[in-house]
Amino acid sequence: MTFHREGTATLIVALLFTAAVGFASYTWLPTWAFYILGLGCLVLLGLVVNFFRMPSRSIGSQRLEDVLCPSDGKVVVIEKVQETEWFKDERIQVSIFMSPLNVHAQWSPMAGRVLAARYHPGKYLVAWHPKSSTENERTTHVIEGQHGTVLFRQIAGAVARRICWYLKEGDELAHGDEVGFIKFGSRIDVFLPLDSEICVKMNQNVVGRETILAQLKAS
Repeated sequence: MTFHREGTATLIVALLFTAAVGFASYTWLPTWAFYILGLGCLVLLGLVVNFFRMPSRSIGSQRLEDVLCPSDGKVVVIEKVQETEWFKDERIQVSIFMSPLNVHAQWSPMAGRVLAARYHPGKYLVAWHPKSSTENERTTHVIEGQHGTVLFRQIAGAVARRICWYLKEGDELAHGDEVGFIKFGSRIDVFLPLDSEICVKMNQNVVGRETILAQLKAS
């Protein structure tokens, strides 16, 4: 377990805030107030460390037909939809909602070449809102593998205000490569070919980089 680099600035601010509150409360406030504020600051530091934790995980599968869950969270959508940005046809959408307690890093769901890596500014609707997939701040990443092409989106939520991504068009990815991080939010949408075998169920808690999301039809 390590601390993710995206949380360094937040941790520094939290430490400075804790030091300032501790000094001020120790100097000017009663002892009981100093202890209460100190406990609150320790809780704040604990939340920051917990949110930006980066676990060491093995890769759930390296078979080229397997699609891994790109993030931690709970499966909230499994349905056939019209994907309008890249494929412009019907796909199976699987959405994973991340709570504040989940690890918020993202990993490549499959091995292949990056065809698209796009950023879209947008709104900050709650992550479970149906329109968040197309109207919120988000990214679109398309990976072409040996057995098919998969699109996944990082979507910001009502609290999340910054999406980080580390891949660009033309990159070659392996299963489980780290590809991004969403600060303080929210959800991932994955769009799969219609003949994919979905390996997760609604309301299932999944583990990024480990849980197999789907299997593509071998070509």
